[in-house]
Order: sequence, then C-alpha cells, then structure tokens
Amino acid sequence: MNYIISIDQSTSATKAVLFNEKCQLVCRKNVAHKQYYPKPGWVEHDAEEIYRNAVEAVREVVEATRGDGVTYSLAITNQRETVVVWNRNTGKPVYNAVVWQCQRGAEICDDLRQRGYTDMIRERSGLIIDPYFAASGVKWILDNVDGARSAAEAGELLMGTIDTWLVWKLTGGKRHVTDYTNASRTLLFNIHTLNWDDDLLRLFTIPHSMMAEPVPCDSVFGETTVEGLFDEPITIAGVLGDSHGALAGQMCFEAGMGKATYGTGSSVMVNIGETPMTAPDGLVTSVGFAAKGKVFYAFEGNIHCTGATIQWMADKLHLISSPAEIEQLATSVHDNGGVYLVPAFAGLGAPWWNPQAKAMICGMTLATEKGHVCRAALEAIAYQIKDLVDLMTNHAGIVLKELRVDGGPTKNHFLMQFQADMLNACINRSDVEEASAMGAMVMNGLARNVWADFDEVASLRTSDNRIVSAMSEKERNRLYSGWHEAVNKVNVR
Repeated sequence: MNYIISIDQSTSATKAVLFNEKCQLVCRKNVAHKQYYPKPGWVEHDAEEIYRNAVEAVREVVEATRGDGVTYSLAITNQRETVVVWNRNTGKPVYNAVVWQCQRGAEICDDLRQRGYTDMIRERSGLIIDPYFAASGVKWILDNVDGARSAAEAGELLMGTIDTWLVWKLTGGKRHVTDYTNASRTLLFNIHTLNWDDDLLRLFTIPHSMMAEPVPCDSVFGETTVEGLFDEPITIAGVLGDSHGALAGQMCFEAGMGKATYGTGSSVMVNIGETPMTAPDGLVTSVGFAAKGKVFYAFEGNIHCTGATIQWMADKLHLISSPAEIEQLATSVHDNGGVYLVPAFAGLGAPWWNPQAKAMICGMTLATEKGHVCRAALEAIAYQIKDLVDLMTNHAGIVLKELRVDGGPTKNHFLMQFQADMLNACINRSDVEEASAMGAMVMNGLARNVWADFDEVASLRTSDNRIVSAMSEKERNRLYSGWHEAVNKVNVR
C-alpha cells in the first residue's frame, strides 16, 4: 500500500492527512499551536513549534497505518502569506513568524502607495499593496530586529513562507525552495516571468540572497526521514498554498471552473487559464497551480460574512438556536417577501469596497415573519458569491463551467439550489472534507507519475452531487435587482 501524507499547516493547527493513491482519505491527526498577539493588530506564530507539530502529526498517522509493504511520501499545503526569517547557519528563526492576519506592515504599505507604486506592483505581482501579503512582514523584521539587516546583507539569513520553512527543516537545510503559488502571495514574485522580481525586492529592501528557488507545484522538493521516523528517506513532492490546494483538490483543472469555500467568510477562486490578467479592482491574480508543464492562473476574492451571518442570527438575534435550524425556517415561507439582508458587518467587500458601510435588513412590512429574515440571510450568501463570480468571469471573458463548493453551509440544500439559480450554472457539492490536503496529494501523485495527466486524476473524483438552476431568467433578474437596490441603500459614502 502506497500512502501520501499531506501536511496541512493552517493558521490554527497542523494536520497530517493520509490518503491512498485512489484519492481516498484514510486517517488524519491534528495538533494545534499557540497564537501570539504582542500588540493590537499584530499576530505571530512560533515557527519552531509549527515544525515540531508537523513532525508529531506525521508520526501519529504513520503509527496508525504502518505495516509490511506500506510506503509513504509527503506533500505540503499551508497557510499562505505567513512568513519566517531564519539564520541559514543555526537554523533558528530571528523572530516569530509574521502571520497573514498581522497589520504591522501597514505603514510600509501606505508609504509605497503614497510613492505611486500601486500600479507597478499590481502589474508584476498580480496583487494589491497590503500587509496581508508577506513582503512587508519580512521588511519589518529586517528593519526592527537587532542585527537582522546586517546579517541579511551578509547572506546569513533566509526567508520563506511556511512551506519553505517546513521543507528546509525536513531536509536538514539541504533544500531552500518554494512553489509558484506560495511565491505569488509574497508581493515579490513576478507572475509573468515566474521568478523573483529584482525591482520588487528593492522596493521592500529584501536581499535576493534570502529568497528560495521557485518551482512548479508538482516538483520533487527533497527527501526526509522526518526526524528519524523513517529508516530510509521518503520523497517530499507536491506543495501549494491552501486555497490553491482546494482549487486543485476540487479538480478545477480547466479555465472557467471555480471553487467556493463556505466558512465564516467565503474564498472564491476561478481558474482563468494559462494567461495572467490584471484582476478587477479589489480582487487579485495569483498562480492557481502549476503542473505537467502548464501554469494556470486564477482570480481570487474573499467575502467577509457568509457563515458568520448565520452564526450572528443564532448568537445575537436568537432567531434560531443553531445554524442547522435556518433552512427549515427559510423554506417555511414561499419567498423572501421583499426582505433583503446586506451583511456589511465589516463593511462592503468586492465589488463595492466601502469599509464604512453598515449591515442592514430592509423591505420589512407587518407581514414579515421570522422565516423571511432567515431566507434573506441565506439568499445574501448566494448574492455575494454571484457578485464575485460575475466580476471574475466577465473580466476574464470566460463562462463559468461549474462552481465546486465545500464547507459547512454547503449542507444547506436551499442555499445550494438558490446559489445555482443565481449563477445560472451548475453547483457541484464536494464530499471532500480536506480539499486543500487533497490538492497537495494530487500534486504529489503527478510529481511521482502515479497519474499521467489531469484527466486521469479527475476521473478519481467521487463526488458528483450536481445542482442545476431551476429558476427563470426573469425571476433571477428580479431578485438580483432587489439585492442591488438593498446594497445601494448601505453603500453611502
């Protein structure tokens, strides 16, 4: 039996997810790590703790499955943008990892915007200038940690996203490497040349000597005994960032295929093909994944409140006792009764971009029931996904072939049908609980020639839970027009 272990290193924990070569999940182990908040708006992780946890999680799945004739290889998917700076001689980080949520780089980013670099950085990296991405965190470490700047300029320091750090540690410092997807989330990578951009490195005052070698996702990244767990080294192959892992894990191998992860918020990513394009305002372009000699690009956008809206109705309004109740109430009424909920709890995101906007429920009359408000909350999730998908596909000049969805809210049948109705496209609901880890596993198998091509991998997808639109165009337009009218009521500047 040949097993593939995907290390899924997320913001809150490190999982080891073990698959067989039929893309079937066998077992998984999860080890949480501590969050550090040294100042308001600052978020850090202990990179050495993360590495120890990765080793422990792998050890636990191996102990659960080890036997005669069993072989293993290793893949990695990771929280993106979180960055580590360490000494190449001692192997010790010079500071805690700066997490993607951290805002310490805000002044650095503001300065670059004020100096007029927005368009240049966007054109080369595909990204907007924001502390969310890794570059400002690295610059902050070099500027603020004693001795870091001089050590970096002397060639003694290395930097990397979490994938790079794990591979470097697992290979005993032999491999300083990253994949194109993680590289494309740093603000330092040119998505056209597929290499580090010297001008971007200069803007963030980061020496080129710190940078890892960027390679496709389906590369062999090295060998490891995982701190002596294996008598003989096993192969590390298949690395990509977590959202990209979900795109590949959902088998979105063609332009026009997209994935939406429904959680507290929602991450929407659409494969736009092999030509990079500038994303619509407020969205970003990244390398979607790179394998079998091809590089696919993706537009990506994030929605602040989807599942969080349902949780708010349970925790704060007490309209429902748990999120599971909302579907029954929403379907207890014939339609939304003209009620719309605009969940601008953290402002309006794409395509509106108004951080001052406030949430609102509108259109209520004396005939409005609890069911109408619950229905409006679910409909709002679908409208927001449609806003993003329409923006992406129209801008790229492509038609949405299928939206593959995962996450807790996808169990809501009403929501999924309404989503298909709004998009007038097929929704394919995944039964894969670990989509990101699955994507890393796919890249591992492609790297080791377990599968010859994308079609062979796609044939292993077991989920075929398709939902198609059942709504007339007239009704779709009427409802979506009402959503726009509701948004315009809160989109006041």
